[in-house]
Amino acid sequence: MNRTSSYGDPARFIRQLHVAEDCRDHPYTREIIQRTKLPVSYLKPGQLPAIEGDYPANLDQGKRHLLLCRNRGVIFKPCPGTREYTCCDYQVLNIGMNCPMDCVYCILQAYLNNPWLSFFVNVDDLVADLDRVLLKEQDQFFRIGTGEFTDSLAIDSLTGFSPHLINYMRDKPNAVLELKTKCAVIDNLRGLDHNGRTVVAWSLNSTPIMAREELRTASLEERLEAAAQVAQWGYRLAFHFDPIIYHHNWQQGYRETIAKLFATVPAEKIAWISMGALRYLPALKKIATERFPFSSFFYEEFINGLDNKYRYFRPQRVAMYRFILDELKKYSAEQTCIYFCMESEEIWQEVFGFVPGDVGGLPAMLDRSVGWSG
Repeated sequence: MNRTSSYGDPARFIRQLHVAEDCRDHPYTREIIQRTKLPVSYLKPGQLPAIEGDYPANLDQGKRHLLLCRNRGVIFKPCPGTREYTCCDYQVLNIGMNCPMDCVYCILQAYLNNPWLSFFVNVDDLVADLDRVLLKEQDQFFRIGTGEFTDSLAIDSLTGFSPHLINYMRDKPNAVLELKTKCAVIDNLRGLDHNGRTVVAWSLNSTPIMAREELRTASLEERLEAAAQVAQWGYRLAFHFDPIIYHHNWQQGYRETIAKLFATVPAEKIAWISMGALRYLPALKKIATERFPFSSFFYEEFINGLDNKYRYFRPQRVAMYRFILDELKKYSAEQTCIYFCMESEEIWQEVFGFVPGDVGGLPAMLDRSVGWSG
């Protein structure tokens, strides 16, 4: 299943809007309805979008439906890392749930329990939560991302939300926003006075993995061209090799991706690059292999890690990390922070030759890469 042509904007996969009753008259709801011109159903209190079938078998159909509703939970909170692996103290801004793209390895398949997409229109509550933290803790630096439970830009052409966030972050000296995506939908980022407070990030992989295992996503060339364009608009960039997946000719695949990355994007514009080998919840294998029977990487050998996620055995992870790190170091700028996402100190020492605590900790490493000195 190799990609032969671009899918384009993944938001076009969405065919139906649903609006929660208490959001019916919200100005942002009306704005999105007007922009999308999609069919709309209005839900009564307690009513949910009617998607035929049972979860997760109805995920493909569910991804065609977008629910506009309120986030009644915690909007702004620390990334749910685990004590057993080194965490970067990332802060998660929850703007919605699920994604119209469909990656075979996506952890959301085992994490969520409904098939539709959600976008939270109560942006006034979001801003209030951010104000409460950023204004109170002005001596602390916050790296904030919207890509934990959804893709940051996949439905941005429908919601128009990225300019709201970028404009908000513009004058926040103790924070930086990361918009992380696998698409190339960047029109809303053009012409904004971002003041260097927004980093635009792309997840990258070996090209065979991107073609076979990341459905409705942008190709490598499209992602890198988009990155080069936003760099011209003054944004700093980030890239995430996560999940790194073992496959036939994996060395060649990752080597080619890294070479194309630095041939297209100015190295000095890259704030950070992360590496993380495939890890997944036990429930994900059954869900993913039933939804994507053509995929085979789940049938490699794995061990249950300290966070109850399956991971490659340590020697295999170290071999992949060392290879990719060596390739990255051929091209990367000195100030770019290359780091692991959720790995042990033993792996850090074995691959990098140091542990983050030797240089002030991983959060400080990342903060310095965007100019924060504390």
